[in-house]
Amino acid sequence: MVKRLVRHIGNLSGLGVLDVGCGEGKNATYLAEGGALVRAIDVSELALANARLAWKNVTRITWEQADIRTTQFPDETYDIVVAYGLAHCLLSPQEIKLIFTKLQRATKMGGYHAICSFNSRAQDLSAHPGLIPCLVPHEFYLELYSHWSILEATDNDLEEVHPHNNIKHTHSLTRILARKPGS
Repeated sequence: MVKRLVRHIGNLSGLGVLDVGCGEGKNATYLAEGGALVRAIDVSELALANARLAWKNVTRITWEQADIRTTQFPDETYDIVVAYGLAHCLLSPQEIKLIFTKLQRATKMGGYHAICSFNSRAQDLSAHPGLIPCLVPHEFYLELYSHWSILEATDNDLEEVHPHNNIKHTHSLTRILARKPGS
């Protein structure tokens, strides 16, 4: 998804990126290696420790442990916002809407969002004991971006096998690439 976003943008040199729910940093690293300046935020200190270890030679990333729900961002600061796997970890549709409104405000005019989230169409959570995701319809996400230019939007299934338990399962995923109106 992030690679497709880069195809839309082209040169990343000097662009400011906010990667929220960055996990172990694959997207942050890819963008930083392309020349972007990345602020990578995750609530999990363990995930960030793994990211710092795995990507210790990558510059242009600031790793930050924070809860997106209480973190404030100045308006129109970032050229790109990535929220990969964040939304379904929030507590309610209202919280998703509040967070994404905050992220949209933090995005510069003409800036981009890349989002990916489980949606409510079909989830096999057998490989994720204890996970209770917030599942909303694909259309809910499209509505969040109804005033943006949607470059790509898909509602497809992802089949995977987790290495820690070898359980094959499927998730329905919303993926959206969108551009904020303006310059």
